[in-house]
Amino acid sequence: MLFQSIALGLIGVFCIMDSRLLGRMNFERPLIVSTLVGLVLGDLEKGLLVGASLELISLGLVNIGAAAPPDMNMASIIATAFAILSKSNAETALTIAIPISVLGQMLGILMRTILSNLTHTADKLIIQGKFANARKVHILYGTLLYALMYFIPIFLAIYFGTDLVKQIVDMIPEWLTNGLTVASKVLPAYGFALLLQTMLTRKMVPFLLLGFLVTAYSGLNITGVAAFACIVAFVMAQIGNNYSSQQGNQAAAEPDPLEDDL
Repeated sequence: MLFQSIALGLIGVFCIMDSRLLGRMNFERPLIVSTLVGLVLGDLEKGLLVGASLELISLGLVNIGAAAPPDMNMASIIATAFAILSKSNAETALTIAIPISVLGQMLGILMRTILSNLTHTADKLIIQGKFANARKVHILYGTLLYALMYFIPIFLAIYFGTDLVKQIVDMIPEWLTNGLTVASKVLPAYGFALLLQTMLTRKMVPFLLLGFLVTAYSGLNITGVAAFACIVAFVMAQIGNNYSSQQGNQAAAEPDPLEDDL
């Protein structure tokens, strides 16, 4: 069990580094994560079954800006391992995944808070000209903290059992849960503000207002709003292409004054 716990903890570290150091190769998706867990524990079929079920849940989770959604990556590893080791079905694994994803969400909010302070530390080091130390803060310390955030819970959950994770979630005091809940509400707004600061221009303001009004008053769900936005983008692209072609035809039709001189 010690080897399996270490191996699954390393899988968690590798998958969480997918979107942070390795680009984005979708290793952190529940379907792929659970498949890797099935390979390590010798039950690939069960890993695929649990991963497919958890993937359906995570399809509706979108990480925008600094928001921290429920952590389905950590939940997939622990829930799949529980289903394989206890020889239970995928439905039982889903009940385990929910509290674990909430625990991972709280750890993610805490980690983002710590990393935001490290950013200010790196800024001070850059002002002082200590560029090597600033690189360590960004590359080494941040990576190490994320690795520990995943390795330790996964190792403890697999080695001591998933009941330990449930007990930890139940032991979290209400004041801390409320504080993390408030932080989870503030972080998405902060993330949107950062995105708008870099992307919002005078040309983009009408589209922002249009999207807000459609979302607020049309009663459409996310899929309907996305389909409406695709149609608007397609129509505007067609109008832009037609305008460009008309401008090109007009330019070609105008006589060249140099030809008269010749």
